[in-house]
Amino acid sequence: MSVQNILDRKGAEVFTVDPTATIRTAAQLMRARGIAALVVRGAHGIDGLISERDIVHAISQHGEWALAMAVSEVMTLNAVIVTPNDSLKRAMTLMTNHRLRHLTVIDKGTLIGIVSIGDVVKYRLEELETESNILRDAYIAAH
Repeated sequence: MSVQNILDRKGAEVFTVDPTATIRTAAQLMRARGIAALVVRGAHGIDGLISERDIVHAISQHGEWALAMAVSEVMTLNAVIVTPNDSLKRAMTLMTNHRLRHLTVIDKGTLIGIVSIGDVVKYRLEELETESNILRDAYIAAH
């Protein structure tokens, strides 16, 4: 199974925020869209990623003043990327090794999606359930 399979199911819509936007603006956009991360897109492409985790860290360090800070001051730089053809196993390995909850999906230099740990777990559970049903049916048919 590939990252593309996840994007096919969940959709490839990606929400972005400008690096000069405030953390408050980013948080409001996340709340309005029901998402946990935004791709930070500057004049020259993707600058990074800002997630709920980044916002919580900023508030714990700077207090309420963090909400007026620019996204660029707290975003995660050098977001880890995958391609649509990467395997689900590779995505899980990257998330585990880098302690990440989100991966940006890039195809031929173009941002085409974002995959969260929740997306990966959901897809993997569905995959395991299907495998289990097939094995159960094969067992029943054999006996």
